[in-house]
Amino acid sequence: MYRFRKEVIEVLLVHPGGPFWAKKDIGSWSIPKGEYADWEDPFTVAKREFQEETGFQVEGSFLPLTPLKQPGGKIVSAWAVDGNCEASKIKSNTFLMEWPPRSGKQQEFPEVDCAGWYTLDIAKKKLLKGQVGFIEELYELLKCE
Repeated sequence: MYRFRKEVIEVLLVHPGGPFWAKKDIGSWSIPKGEYADWEDPFTVAKREFQEETGFQVEGSFLPLTPLKQPGGKIVSAWAVDGNCEASKIKSNTFLMEWPPRSGKQQEFPEVDCAGWYTLDIAKKKLLKGQVGFIEELYELLKCE
């Protein structure tokens, strides 16, 4: 999701939840996203995952972005949409994991622990390296409008 604030483009980024990411900032944020099965429509899943990770439904005119191959080989497909939501009010789904490690105890964590709106320059620093290409492509698409 992107928006214009005083003619400056901002994008919504999410920070992954759980103890591994708790004290990480630069290079650890993401666009809202999730995995999909071979038989699922990636666009439908992208909208569902946005809602699961933020609690907000997303509608509008979507711009398809070029899928990016991530380190490890996974392909991420993404769409951009002009919109707005209150980042401080996200409500994410949760996951269970053993924590502390080797304790045998299961603990629940939010998939996303916070979100924020960032200018493109700041977003490129905060994002996982494999997703920076989405920001660069979005900039190229929007500067032509």
